[in-house]
This record gives sequence, structure tokens and C-alpha cells, in this order.
Amino acid sequence: MTGPAGRLAGKVAVVTGGASGIGAGTVRAFHAEGARVVVADVQAEAGAALVAELGERTLFHRTDVRDEASVRDLVDTAVAHFGRLDIMFNNAGIIGAVGPIDRTRMDDADLTVAVNLRGVLLGMKHAARVMKPQGSGVIISTSSPAGVMGGVGAHVYSAVKAGVIGLSNSVAAELRPYGVRANVVIPGAVVSAMTADLVAGGAADLDGAAAALDRSRYMGRPLQPADVAAGVVYLASDDAALVTGVVLPIDAGMTGAGGPSPMADDKYADQAGRREAGRRVGDPDPQEV
Repeated sequence: MTGPAGRLAGKVAVVTGGASGIGAGTVRAFHAEGARVVVADVQAEAGAALVAELGERTLFHRTDVRDEASVRDLVDTAVAHFGRLDIMFNNAGIIGAVGPIDRTRMDDADLTVAVNLRGVLLGMKHAARVMKPQGSGVIISTSSPAGVMGGVGAHVYSAVKAGVIGLSNSVAAELRPYGVRANVVIPGAVVSAMTADLVAGGAADLDGAAAALDRSRYMGRPLQPADVAAGVVYLASDDAALVTGVVLPIDAGMTGAGGPSPMADDKYADQAGRREAGRRVGDPDPQEV
């Protein structure tokens, strides 16, 4: 009997925040590509339902990423159940503290840091504990456009998402000699429960979220969890065997090409050439045209 085919056939993956949104989309994509997947989340009902949907090669483990014992047990369970750990996707996150900087409630700020940065650090620590002696592995962590741009996210959320990038790049440098890669994805606004809670009628209003995001889309449609999952699968696969220390935006150009291009304006359609010191130069001689 042969095993499942796919780019991740034979691999073992852990996905934190795996019960919904980007996490659930990635669990489905990993599973479709042949991986065995541990779904880690505090949402026990949703996590169990996802595992029931996908069936064999999946396992749910209730995990609080703020708690080191919980993360340690998650990684140990993955190894005990599936024999190894090849992919750690640190995806669990919350919006957390919101509001003006001068009214920030520090309990809310501390919770935001605990989930979004401490949780990633713990995932990296315990994945590396297994991957370094194994001599292989991939650690992928979720950041945000708010981690590289001002004005698109809450203050503390923006800070910790920037911190995820710095942490991952530093860890990539350490783990490279061990054959372990560390990378980051930056999803744009995705049609998910988290986004729906911000822009629509509540976490369950995915149709409302899709409609709201459609009005501000950068390309032909709003981003879906599967769009982000496709990028995560690439980074997790051997197609990216020499890719480490990178930040991959999956955001329809929001962070890298967010502004409108003047070259897309019709007024430039017949003005190929160049400009210097405020004037056009290099136009062809009309008598040579």
C-alpha cells in the first residue's frame, strides 16, 4: 500500500490557530498535499469538527499558545502520535488591544503580546527542540501588513507583528546550519471570522466580510484562507528547500504595491519616453516618424 501523494507526503505538520480562518484553510491544504496534521487551538469544538471532516492523518490538540507547558505538550504529542515534526505553522493570533495609544489598557496589551509574540516564540522554541537534532524542518509564522506599515492595525498588534518578523529572521540565521528553515507570511485582509468581527456583523458574518472587503480589494476579489494556505504550502514544501529568512506577502499587493500607479492613467498611454528636470526629452524627431 502506498501513502498519499502530494508535495507534503510523509510530512508531519502542526498548525496553531488551526480551527478556523487561515489556520483551517492551511490544515486543509496541508492534508490535501499528503501531510499528517495536528490542529492546535483553544476552540475545541471547531477543531474537533475539522478533524472529523478530514478524517485520517489529522489530530486535534487543545492548545493555549501563551502557556509553555501547553505548547511543549503539543509538540510532544505530534511526535508521539506521528513520529516526527517537519512543519510548525505559528498562526494563532488575536487583534487584542484596540483604541488610542493614550487610552491603552495594559492588561489588554499584555494579552496581545502573550498570544501574538510569546506564542510564536514558544512555537519556535519547541519546534527547534525537535528539528535541530532531526536535521530538518520548517517553521512558518504569521505576521501582518500592520507589522510593516503604519496606520493599518491596532498599535500593540502592529508592534507584535513587526516583532514576529524580527524574531523569525533571527531564528532563521541560527537554525540554517541545522537544515531548519524559518519564514514569515504576511496575509492581507482575509475573509475570516476575525475580519468579519471587525468589518461586518460579527465573527459569523463571512458574507458581510466578503462584501466589505470586496469594496476595498486590491485585485479582482477578496483574499480567501486558501490563497494564504497556498503560499504556506510552498514555504513548507521542498520547492522552497533553500528559502529561509524571507517574508512573503500574500496580500494582493497591499504592502508592496498599494498605491495607484500614475502609469495606469490614460493620459500616459501615448507618452512613452522619459522626463528630466521637469521636461520631456528623447522624443522622436517628428520628421523621422
